Amino acid sequence: MNKTLLLILCDFLLLTLLALTRWESAEPPRPKQPPVPELAANAVTKDQDLVETMRQSMADEKAVRDELAQKLSATDAALAAREQSLTQVQAERARLAEERNAVAATLTESQRAAAELGKKVAAASQEATMTREQLAQLQRELAEKQAEAERQRQSLAAREKQLEESQRQNQVLTMAVVVSEQEKKNLRETADSLKGQVEQERQERIRVQETTTQLAQSTTKLAAGVGQLAEKSGELTKEIRDNRPINANLLYNDYVGNRVIANFAATRRGFLGQANRTKDASTVLVTDGQLTYALVHIADTVFALGETGIEWEGLAVNLSKGPAQSPAGTVQFLQQDPRIVVLPLAPEQVKTLGAKVYPLAADPFKFPEAVLIDGGGRGYGEVGFKLDPTEPGIVRVDNRLFKRLFGDFAPKRGDLVFAKTGEILGIMVNNDYCALLRNFAPAKTITAGPDIKSQQTATLFDELIGRVRSMPLKLQ
Repeated sequence: MNKTLLLILCDFLLLTLLALTRWESAEPPRPKQPPVPELAANAVTKDQDLVETMRQSMADEKAVRDELAQKLSATDAALAAREQSLTQVQAERARLAEERNAVAATLTESQRAAAELGKKVAAASQEATMTREQLAQLQRELAEKQAEAERQRQSLAAREKQLEESQRQNQVLTMAVVVSEQEKKNLRETADSLKGQVEQERQERIRVQETTTQLAQSTTKLAAGVGQLAEKSGELTKEIRDNRPINANLLYNDYVGNRVIANFAATRRGFLGQANRTKDASTVLVTDGQLTYALVHIADTVFALGETGIEWEGLAVNLSKGPAQSPAGTVQFLQQDPRIVVLPLAPEQVKTLGAKVYPLAADPFKFPEAVLIDGGGRGYGEVGFKLDPTEPGIVRVDNRLFKRLFGDFAPKRGDLVFAKTGEILGIMVNNDYCALLRNFAPAKTITAGPDIKSQQTATLFDELIGRVRSMPLKLQ
């Protein structure tokens, strides 16, 4: 018996004895104490809980033992029945063998007696003295012996048939046992195979997860590679587009669609009273990457560097493109060459005019030719230019031999020069030289307004004229 169960049974019996014992009859009466109902009730309740717990534990243990005993009994009964059946079959086989031997012996004895009787009959028939009654008696005995022998032979045949049936049943039982063992072996092999398949599927799942992770990483790398390839493709496309020259017709058409008209109106006091001067210039908007300007030559404005001592009193500058108009607040003369005039514009003004803003050429010498457009837009053409080692920032335009000439015009100061990439290369400062625009740093500035006398424009222009006259003669 299980030790734990034995201990539980002992505890249960002890508690039962303690609960059932009448201690008042076994011990002398003691003085009664004031009753404490709550503690007594608690004690009884604890004992009852313990007893109930023990009873439940015993009931559970008994149910388990009964179930195991039933299973064991059923197994023992099946084994005993099988052993008894085999024993009976073996005993029956032995008994049948004995009976067959006995019948064979009896048959042999009957045959021997019949032979002896035949001999006697023959002897009696030979003997003349044998009476007819004796002969009949002997014949009857012979018939009985033959009938007995036949019965013995039939019994022996029945016994042999019964023995064969027992052997067949024994073979069936043996075959059933073999089949049962084979099924058990097959079940064990199937269980082992299923375990192997489960393990194989688990390993396969792990490999699939690893493959999925590697595939996700490869996809991420592939996406990154595609992104880099697209970025490089975009850069390559941009480089090809930047290195591909634009047709002069396209550049001129782009200029015509985006040119802006700058209207200058200035007033000053003359000998005969107040004198007014106005002038319109066709130009485009350019940018250095930070601010936007309208670009013109000073010869296309109301000012002239050949005039000295002129004090302007009022100045108004207005830019227009179609119906859109916007005033310019200041006029700046560049430090690179004071003959180059720019009009700074705010982003709102650029948006109002709606004209394209041309950037400065990042690589002015990428192509040996440029597109020159007449300041008034009357014509254009492709022209070669050469660097002048003595004058950085200035190139000489070969205006004698145009590669292509469209329109009736001759290159002159104020004409715009475009790089074949579509960017602004510079502006013609005279009929032979083009100033390559690098920046828009101003040397002098005039603020437009109705009263500009305080800005002393006469002194300002005298300084600008001095700077131009200090340049080499070929650039003046």
